[in-house]
Amino acid sequence: MDLQTRKLNLIAYLAQLQDEKFIEKLEKFILRKQEDTSEYIPFTVDELIHRIQKSENDIKNGNFKTQDDLEKLSGNW
Repeated sequence: MDLQTRKLNLIAYLAQLQDEKFIEKLEKFILRKQEDTSEYIPFTVDELIHRIQKSENDIKNGNFKTQDDLEKLSGNW
């Protein structure tokens, strides 16, 4: 399912919600996440290089999942 479809499904779900407390909690969560970016620390160049090297090694060793694998896995959720 692509991002646009997921967004539309979420909008449809929210439009049908009648639980005001849940909506308030969701609003607080969204607004807090937009305002509070202090918890996100950018990677250093060395950290990025290390992550790239690890990813390349994982691919060489077959330690990865394909798009099809992930779609099958998420279909069981």
